[in-house]
Amino acid sequence: MTTSTEQLIHARPWGAGRLAPYPTTVRRPDTTVTIDPETQTGVYRDRLGQVVEMGKHGTSSGTETSTTTNSDSAPDQGHDQDSQQD
Repeated sequence: MTTSTEQLIHARPWGAGRLAPYPTTVRRPDTTVTIDPETQTGVYRDRLGQVVEMGKHGTSSGTETSTTTNSDSAPDQGHDQDSQQD
């Protein structure tokens, strides 16, 4: 008698055909990241210790409210979402 493990058919995973080589990478100079004690933000420095500007990143916030109607029998539920980003 065979077990269910022995009956498995070995097939190639469906995502394997979508794989591609990694793109060519560019070696960047070594950097370090430390935390500024006053602002609690990361400070990036190059290998010479000079501060490197890493660009501006926005922040976002969102809210979600749940809505329920017809609470007597089968409830019909939905929700609303909104977000703000700067």
